[in-house]
Amino acid sequence: MLTDTTFPASFLWGGAVAANQLEGGYDEGGKGLSIQDVMPRGIAAPPTTEPTPDNLKLEGIDFYHRYAEDIALFAELGFKVFRFSVAWSRIFPLGDEETPNEEGLAFYDRVLDELEKHGIEPLITISHYETPLHLARTYDGWTDRRMIGFYERYARTLFERYGDRVKYWLTFNEINSVLHAPLMSGGIWTPKDQLRPADLYQAIHHELVASASATRIAHEINPDIKVGCMVIAMPIYPLTPDPADALKVMQVDHQNLAFSDVHVRGEYPGYFLRELREAGVELDITDADRETLKHTVDFVSFSYYMSLCEAATGGRAGEGNIMGGVQNPTLPASEWGWQIDPVGLRIVLNQFWDRWRKPLFIVENGLGATDVLVEQNGTMTVEDDYRIAYLRDHLVQVREAIEDGVEVWGYTWWGPIDVVSASTAQLSKRYGFIYVDRQDDGSGTLARHKKKSFGFYADVIASNGASLGA
Repeated sequence: MLTDTTFPASFLWGGAVAANQLEGGYDEGGKGLSIQDVMPRGIAAPPTTEPTPDNLKLEGIDFYHRYAEDIALFAELGFKVFRFSVAWSRIFPLGDEETPNEEGLAFYDRVLDELEKHGIEPLITISHYETPLHLARTYDGWTDRRMIGFYERYARTLFERYGDRVKYWLTFNEINSVLHAPLMSGGIWTPKDQLRPADLYQAIHHELVASASATRIAHEINPDIKVGCMVIAMPIYPLTPDPADALKVMQVDHQNLAFSDVHVRGEYPGYFLRELREAGVELDITDADRETLKHTVDFVSFSYYMSLCEAATGGRAGEGNIMGGVQNPTLPASEWGWQIDPVGLRIVLNQFWDRWRKPLFIVENGLGATDVLVEQNGTMTVEDDYRIAYLRDHLVQVREAIEDGVEVWGYTWWGPIDVVSASTAQLSKRYGFIYVDRQDDGSGTLARHKKKSFGFYADVIASNGASLGA
């Protein structure tokens, strides 16, 4: 039984977004095209050759022009931290230039100014599913070793510009998702069904080396900077007590854990090397690569939305989940088929802490749902009790994990304001505490309205979790 209903005094409460899902301004301020500008259907369809008018991400929710208004709302929520990403192609429009775009850098200066004005700590993701389109088309993304140098230049530019203003950094968003979404995650232009395993694993290696190199650069520029990796966390349960199912769980779990193992331990684990051998893949790993990988992260961050099951003989596939897996018959699911498992968050927090003994940061957790805007006492709102229940249930499990002895630095809800979905490119799949008046057909005023969950989360933050109850 918990003796204290509050979280640590230093706990960082906040929310998380990505540039490509909310900024808009895709052709303003000297910005170049990113892969997201030609992915109007998310990961569900092949990319287009050029941006199309029906791509909601081109305008997003117009954060590019409304950032001050939105950050003021985050401050009203009581945010201690705000996680956002820098659009790589806003800083280096093509990605392989020698000189950055000053207009792009100045935009993020203004965003940081607003955060500082409200006392909100920034947490920046350097690369969040928005590889410059030129790098994808010209170099086939991270399959090309030259990408390491391009990324190093980009990361160094950010650290030198903002390193005295931003303490917390993430190198890549959900880096383990490249196994399942090579274009979105790795900027790999070769269609997934034509991509050779050798090229995919080489791309993974290049990203891991680049991530470690960025960690080294950050610590050289400012030793106080804290750099974390960011992965999809997804606890996996055996569908039955059959040992074959348990073995299948271990094998699938290893695919995800390998990325953090390298980030934390500075070398490839034996099980991953065995997987490569059995796949007939021989990586191009230089001695310099091995030395670079030894620059390990300060903390491990992750997204958590669902758990999954595995079975040696297969089973009914889980819906809406890019990581695959088998549907768990004991759990409910969201409208998009993501199974809801609050206890799984406590499990994964304990698993990660026991495995790495590094501070943990939950940088994405949330519920996508179809919200209905209604008028209440002359104010437009959304009665989203389902989101409140999801949030409460997951935060209770975070508190339980902290009581278990897990060191958790913070929690950022995805996303505190409605944004365009990465997986489906819809706006009707809403996550926010703040409703944005924009529909899937592009109509709407872009006006912001507080949902019922806005007040609930504000109370949680103001009470440092005490309002969740015992």
